[in-house]
Amino acid sequence: MRASIDIHCHIMPGVDDGSPDVNTSMEMLRIAKKNGIERIILTPHHKPMHHNVSPSHNKEYTLKLQELADKENLGIKLYSGNEIYYSDETMRELEEGKISAMADSEYVLVEFHPTNTYKSIHNAIYQVQSAGFFPIIAHVERYSDVLSHPVYVEELAEMGAYIQVNASSIMGKYGFGISHFTKKLLKKRLVNFVATDAHDCHKRAPEISDCRDYVARKFGDDYSDRIFFSNPMSIINKEII
Repeated sequence: MRASIDIHCHIMPGVDDGSPDVNTSMEMLRIAKKNGIERIILTPHHKPMHHNVSPSHNKEYTLKLQELADKENLGIKLYSGNEIYYSDETMRELEEGKISAMADSEYVLVEFHPTNTYKSIHNAIYQVQSAGFFPIIAHVERYSDVLSHPVYVEELAEMGAYIQVNASSIMGKYGFGISHFTKKLLKKRLVNFVATDAHDCHKRAPEISDCRDYVARKFGDDYSDRIFFSNPMSIINKEII
């Protein structure tokens, strides 16, 4: 089985709408292991008007979960991060160090409301870049304005944004339209990362191996290796992709 790295998931227990407890988190890690996932960046939600996990607690909780994973000899390495719901407070909180970047790098995972306009997404990405960060757009297939205008993804990529899609979207879990859209992005080599966005052990489990096999078969081993492993490793190694 090909090794993968998951850069977007909600496996950290009890901090958001993902895993509610340690037992669930451990079962999710076991599923990830079965799917060939060797490294995971934990990305609990960071949202305005919410009680968000602080960067210091984020690292503390990551280490505690790592200790439990090591006791089971799962062979998975964990890193801390956040999925940042972009708001008027985001830039201030990033600059004040109140949000966790991805694995202590300059990469940040940013999400938007599904109905945000392309212009607002574009402007937000520009702001994040202006502060010296490398923005990764979380599950780009979820934003209706972008979904209706695939050329927008090309424009975002040209301005330096990195594009992440969910494995489940590629595999058709959210319907033909979204699956078709993500496959068009793959064909144009616009996708930089495929991740699980896992929230539980069942409907949104950390499953990625079938998707990786599909992408390798349809779009080539080299591209598959890049978006499932090499690009994520570049985040961990603090390298520019």
